Order: sequence, then C-alpha cells, then structure tokens
Amino acid sequence: MISLTIDGVRVQAEEGETVLQAAKRAGIRIPTLCHLEGLSPRGACRLCLVEVRNWGGRLVPSCATPVQEGMEIVANSPRLRELRRTILEMIFAERNHICAFCVSNGHCELQDLAMELGMDHVRFPYRWPLLPLDLSHEKYGIDHNRCVLCGRCVRACAEVEGAMTWGFSGRGIFTLVEADLGDPWGKSKTCTGCGKCVQACPTGALFEKGKATSEQMKRPEIILEVTERRPRA
Repeated sequence: MISLTIDGVRVQAEEGETVLQAAKRAGIRIPTLCHLEGLSPRGACRLCLVEVRNWGGRLVPSCATPVQEGMEIVANSPRLRELRRTILEMIFAERNHICAFCVSNGHCELQDLAMELGMDHVRFPYRWPLLPLDLSHEKYGIDHNRCVLCGRCVRACAEVEGAMTWGFSGRGIFTLVEADLGDPWGKSKTCTGCGKCVQACPTGALFEKGKATSEQMKRPEIILEVTERRPRA
C-alpha cells in the first residue's frame, strides 16, 4: 500500500491507482468531466487538477496521475476552485451551451459543474461557432454545438463496444467528433446502434431522438456495469 495525504487526510492507496481514485475512496470530492468509470483516463478537460505540494506546487490531472509514496495533495483550495471555474467558463465560451434550449437541460454534467463551482456568468467572449447537427441516425442525434470534446463517446465506442466508430477530426477549435472519418452517422458501416456513446456523453451533444427534455435521462454508470460483468482472463 502507498501512503499519501489529500487535503491533510492520510490516505492509503494501492500501487497503480490514480490520485482521483484514492480521493474518491477517502470521500474527497474532485470535480471531473472527461473522466468516466470504466474508461481509460485521458486528462483532457483539466477540471480535476490538483496541487502536489512536495512537487513544488505542480498542478496535475488527478484522473491520470498515479499515486506515489509521500505525495502531499491539495484537492480543494481557493486557487483550485478559481482555476476550475476559469476552465469551465472557457468550455462554455468555446461553443453554444445555452441550457434553456438544450435537450439535456436539467440532466447535464456540465450544467451541474457550473452550479457546483458557482459559475453564474462567463467572463470570456463567446465564439458562437456555427456547427452542424447530424440527425441521420435512426435512433440518435449529435449536436456538435453542445460537444465539450471530452472523448467519452470515443472511448466508450472503442474500449467497451469495440466498434471504433467515433474519432476526432480537425484541429483546435475546429475539432469535431465524427463517425467513420466524416460520414453521416446514419451511414456508418461500423456503428452497432448500441447507444453506449449516448449514455457516456455528459452533455446534450449526443441524445436519443423522439424523447422530450425531461426524458433525456442518461446512465453513464452503464459503462462500468458492462465492463465489470465481462469475464476476465
């Protein structure tokens, strides 16, 4: 076992675990967005940043940083709260996250994080990109305006379903999550229609067609349930 401290609390962790896993077991809350139990860590959103005091105050993503003996972690502080809020504001400003018009209003992890971190306005100019809406799939739709590029759908499709339908295209602010290298989702030859990507999506970017806003209840925990039920060699 590895010993470390998180917010002054002595925590025991197993070798290979991440700081986020150790904190969760100790009941210490660290906000996340791109992280999802059952999927590989990516450290893409940076909302789970923590400070390692005995590493010179270095900031690291807790979801992708393995625990080490003697680490002194600060998981919650005014500095970290302000950093997380700034990151969240930048995510909101990059695309068109207007909650009142979103199919996931009231059932959105991004919205929940804004409330948790006290983000009642955005201090950055909105980019307002005009991004496409793909409704070509029989059961599902994707609205790129709501996408936060967390990659949860990409990993769920590749790591859990094994279809590898989704991938990233473009660069910078022009990055999109697309099916089969840019084909309309409804014409995908690899998509199995399982819906795991939809359940993994934290926002209204991926949604079920024919359902009202109040019915757009997602179950991201299904990803972990599927992986835990599978036989292991």
